[in-house]
Amino acid sequence: MNTDVEKARFLEEFGDDYGYLNSPKNIDEIRATEFNRLQELVYLDHAGATLYSESQLEAIFKSLNSTVYGNPHTQSNVSSSTSDIVREARQQVLSFCNASAKEYKCIFTSGATAALKLVGEAFPWSSESNFMYTRENHNSVLGIREYALAKGSAAFAIDIEEAGHHDGLRDTKSSLKVVKHTVQRRSEVRILNEEPAEKALNLFAFPSECNFSGVKFNLDLANIIKEDPERILKESPHPKGSWMVLIDAAKGCATEPPDLSKYKADFVVISFYKLFGYPTGLGALIVRNDAVKLLKKTYFSGGTVAASIADIDFVKRREGAEESLEDGSISYLSIASIHHGFYILNTLTMSAISRHTASLATYLRNMLLALRHDDGDSVCVVYGLDSKELRTKLGPTVSFNLKRPDGSWFGYHEVEKLASLSGIQLRTGCFCNPGACAKYLGLSHSDLLSNIEAGHVCWDDHDILNGKPTGAVRVSFGYMSTFEDAKKFMSFIRSSFVSLPFQSSRSIFHRPITTEGTDRNMSRYYLRSINIYPIKSCGGFSVDSWLLSSTGLLHDREWVIKSTSGEILTQKKVPEMCYISTLIDLNLGILLVESPRCKEKLQIELESDSYVSGRVEMEIHNLRYEVQVYGDEVDDWFSNAVGRPCSLLRSSGLAGPKRYPCSNRNRSVGMCIDAESKLNFVNEAQLLLISEQSVSDLNTRLTSKNVEKGSPAAPIQVNPMRFRPNLVIAGGEPYLEDGWQCIRIGNKYFTSLGGCNRCQMININDQAGEVKRLNEPLATLAAYRRVKGKIFFGILLRYDDGNKEEAGSLIQVGEEVYPVADLL
Repeated sequence: MNTDVEKARFLEEFGDDYGYLNSPKNIDEIRATEFNRLQELVYLDHAGATLYSESQLEAIFKSLNSTVYGNPHTQSNVSSSTSDIVREARQQVLSFCNASAKEYKCIFTSGATAALKLVGEAFPWSSESNFMYTRENHNSVLGIREYALAKGSAAFAIDIEEAGHHDGLRDTKSSLKVVKHTVQRRSEVRILNEEPAEKALNLFAFPSECNFSGVKFNLDLANIIKEDPERILKESPHPKGSWMVLIDAAKGCATEPPDLSKYKADFVVISFYKLFGYPTGLGALIVRNDAVKLLKKTYFSGGTVAASIADIDFVKRREGAEESLEDGSISYLSIASIHHGFYILNTLTMSAISRHTASLATYLRNMLLALRHDDGDSVCVVYGLDSKELRTKLGPTVSFNLKRPDGSWFGYHEVEKLASLSGIQLRTGCFCNPGACAKYLGLSHSDLLSNIEAGHVCWDDHDILNGKPTGAVRVSFGYMSTFEDAKKFMSFIRSSFVSLPFQSSRSIFHRPITTEGTDRNMSRYYLRSINIYPIKSCGGFSVDSWLLSSTGLLHDREWVIKSTSGEILTQKKVPEMCYISTLIDLNLGILLVESPRCKEKLQIELESDSYVSGRVEMEIHNLRYEVQVYGDEVDDWFSNAVGRPCSLLRSSGLAGPKRYPCSNRNRSVGMCIDAESKLNFVNEAQLLLISEQSVSDLNTRLTSKNVEKGSPAAPIQVNPMRFRPNLVIAGGEPYLEDGWQCIRIGNKYFTSLGGCNRCQMININDQAGEVKRLNEPLATLAAYRRVKGKIFFGILLRYDDGNKEEAGSLIQVGEEVYPVADLL
């Protein structure tokens, strides 16, 4: 559909809400003048952190350059002026939530998490207390549970369900239903001299907006729980004592701050970078005056005491809320800068921001729900749409998962990877909200425990386990988001994940070798080059002939560089490793290493132990290796070359379990590792083979893509070495190597283990001595070489040294290459 036509339809439906038409600048002007740095980037992770504007930073820098700020804990004139600015900032935060200074105080913290932690550690827990929280809560809220359970309090999660409306009216109390989950207790031991249950204090915590689904919670909950908890906590016996209420507004405040003149919460948590991007590392806890008196803070610091004596147990604490709860010198420069962020929000108005972002989120939900594969099946499952009533209570966050035509799921990691290649930044996973994640994905406790036992942890790549997603894709809008952002995202989803009518289902990966009418063993290929990479992720060298060994090419990936934390360094994280060049002289028995950062070349003897200081075992990619450890001289050289402390290790062979056996003999696409392989420090297999013809086809596509975009820049072209192949072959047609099961080069035999799954490393390019991270060629490969979330290019090989008496034999450039359909 034409973009102009689609935008016209969007504006016809949402034109009254979209774009800040009544503000000094409309959305197009805001993007052009305040966020020019975005350009082609589509930023859709405002729930994680929104963006600061150019004028905001300019105003902050002008203030810092023209004003002298001093520590508010001193008595100088400068410090007094700073104290006044901080006082004004506190009032601005209270006004933002319509909180009276007579009822509430603003406590500055190092972030929203620190504010929640402060409540947890200072709350007067007892064995009669209860910590009740909605299952949809951020981990930072769930962490309060540790304080409660440690003091013998009970803790339990609840789900809140709302009944439908009646004739447009609703009795909030009667429409709420609470589903209580298992009560947790860590100790039944009562603390002596505690208050009776009737006087115990309980805490209820809920978010104003769920950061997983975007569902907005009814803020009437604050008043109901405080004034009439028995009305919805109907089980008998229900918790005794009085209730205090905490609202996590870190996400919700960005579009709809809670009105504390109406909803009498005791604690409200705010994060400023989620409001206006800068500063980070600053949050606030808005706390009722009555609640301050009940908090029992243990730690004291310079700013929280009126007097203390060093050598006896004596401390007199300050009585003011801010002074008693803010540890040390507050971040007064950051506090002074929030005024400029609030200025932007107040200029646009929160009501207009809420309507603007809601229009984009509603448009996106509708478009995603309308997507269909060519067979008519739905493509997308959007979370948070359990009832029609909830459709009007969703924030500017859209959480979803995508389905393949066969009903299986696209993994969220695949979506994130492809989105990044398309210049779209979003977030995937559970977003630190395990309760909402389990609820919306339908994951039981046994599912969650099974996933954990399978190795799944936060931020890993295990996006599908036992046929179910372990997380979701999240798109979230901010006040500067545009229709064009949403439109580009939808175009990406359609082109990458929706199967269209008449779309060919035949995959190039399964193209068979043509043998009809020809000699099956007639060679159409020859070996163009041989490349060895002695040190993993460093530069390699080319040779005309080389020895084969039980691990593939002799000395290939036999060394690795490890950081002091134990991380294996690669070009993906340290692109400068490409500047480290290597060469092995077999006649001299020396590994030569050079770096532009090091004056001297490093020479390591292959057979001598002069540099070796010991042997240890280590695990990489679920394989245990016995490795040689080098001394300080070698490690210092590599630390200088890499620009960080590190050490060089050399493989002495596998010391533990090998990888799983490959049971799929028809492995033209998927890669699996043969259990018999002997490996050095390779990710997947002994050898990687690339076809010149396949690279040529890729370059043709890159050129065509550049022409379609109308880009004046020269198209990106890649050579085979960008893929760090061991073997480059010439001849034949592009991609026929995908279907090979075995090959013979001269009289040496190799088994194909399937396609090589490519990653961002092939996008790292050295241009005029400057390492750049590009989107190509991986973005183009993703368009036509993607299978089940993996992008394949080249094939992985295992050297079959046992088939003939060829162990230790030479492989030579120019030798003929014979694809063999099946040797068995």
